[in-house]
Amino acid sequence: MIQCEGLVKIYKTDDLEVVALQGLNLSVQNGEMMAIIGNSGSGKSTLLNILGGLDRPSAGQVTVGPWNLLKVSDDDLVKYKRDTVGFIWQNNARNLLPFLTALENVEMPMMFAGKLDRAYAKQLLEWVGLKERMHNKLTQLSGGEQQRVAIAISLANKPQMLLADEPTGSVDSRTSDMIMDIFRRFNRELGLTIVIVTHDLSLAGKVDRVVAIRDGLTSTEFIKRNPNLDSAPSLHGGAESNEVHEAYVVVDRVGRLQIPKEYLQALQIGDKASMEFDGEKILIRAPKSLEGETA
Repeated sequence: MIQCEGLVKIYKTDDLEVVALQGLNLSVQNGEMMAIIGNSGSGKSTLLNILGGLDRPSAGQVTVGPWNLLKVSDDDLVKYKRDTVGFIWQNNARNLLPFLTALENVEMPMMFAGKLDRAYAKQLLEWVGLKERMHNKLTQLSGGEQQRVAIAISLANKPQMLLADEPTGSVDSRTSDMIMDIFRRFNRELGLTIVIVTHDLSLAGKVDRVVAIRDGLTSTEFIKRNPNLDSAPSLHGGAESNEVHEAYVVVDRVGRLQIPKEYLQALQIGDKASMEFDGEKILIRAPKSLEGETA
């Protein structure tokens, strides 16, 4: 579904140039549910905006399904954003129109696409647990309920992919669990590809794969050992189990890898390292001239 190779994004002003993505590589399979984590300024939201068609890449390659987002025309980009991708912001004000009811909010993107389907809009609100609240104005809904309306809106035009920027960042833990269960149901039962940007490591157990971004590059992946992902409640009920993740350092196509900074600091490795291959393992250590005879 998603293929990024050497993806670069540079923001320029008159006296400043910021490289938000420095050659990022990422592959996301069709029907996968994954999370992207990273500190503030790591480039994770920039990546999500590029995938959502909200920002243009500076260089590299990025495709979503048949769409080449580096070369797509402005007119085709409108079609892409309308039909292929659904987007959820952390700030509800960017998702919702406060003077409309929940149902009218879900119907709005359908109207822009010229295919109003009230029955489907009602079904979406029922799926997110708002069957009894669909005719309420947004001022009559809690923050968690508004976020669930935003999820329904993002799916109004039946996109192939859902992008969510900190979707649980402004709700309590109970509502966060509810939102993640909704994502899993849509992922499993509709085959929807879901990419979530978050800083909340506790979400790792609720997705298939976690990719960490550091300084504009993918650095680490956490992948479920148990391939059986039918653990969250379905639309028809069920229970959730705890999954175990295994961490991997990401190696790109030319053999580069990012070693976590805390590992290098523990070994007192600065801008140079010694590397040896003993036939089975690659050994990385501080250069011998720096580490002393006893290292």
